[in-house]
Amino acid sequence: MGMRYIVLTVMGLALAACEPSIPNSGYTGAGDQDQILRDAALEGLPAQSDVSTAPLDATGQAITANPNNPGLSDENNFNAVAERQTIESDAERLERNRQLYQVIEPTAVPMRSETNRPNIVQYAIETSNPVGVQLYTRSFLNTDARTARNCGKYASSSEAQEAFLAKGGPKRDPQGLDPDGDGFACYWDPTSFRSAVNR
Repeated sequence: MGMRYIVLTVMGLALAACEPSIPNSGYTGAGDQDQILRDAALEGLPAQSDVSTAPLDATGQAITANPNNPGLSDENNFNAVAERQTIESDAERLERNRQLYQVIEPTAVPMRSETNRPNIVQYAIETSNPVGVQLYTRSFLNTDARTARNCGKYASSSEAQEAFLAKGGPKRDPQGLDPDGDGFACYWDPTSFRSAVNR
């Protein structure tokens, strides 16, 4: 056993001595200027002694800073804004903006022309009952599941309200879109239209 150990050790040392050395490539990581010039000459490119880190535009040209363009806004920087604005200048600016305000009075809601579709805006204005207050009798067949399924066929509650009125609503509800009988289908709410007129 001892002799075998010695032989294996000697063989391992001999193999280690035979391992070829790896030559140094000369790369220092600092950007050898001579190597850059040689590589450029081999590729037929003009030699550039300095590598620019400036950003490039779409054509490959360096983008130069525009003194008229301040770059990103500094409006979130209190000190920068405080240098340009004062309480008095803010008050003047607000007063100028107030003078530019225009109050536009609401006018009558335009009627739909050249169509046979119901005008849900006019319907909303002409009704006064709150949402959920039953005015019309409904069939016991109008279940929540049926209402959800049929309301799902429309892109919006306004579209469902138009269809509901076109097919006999608010008195009749053949599709089951208004199970509580308030005259408003698929959770359509006339409040915003009424509020706009009453302002």
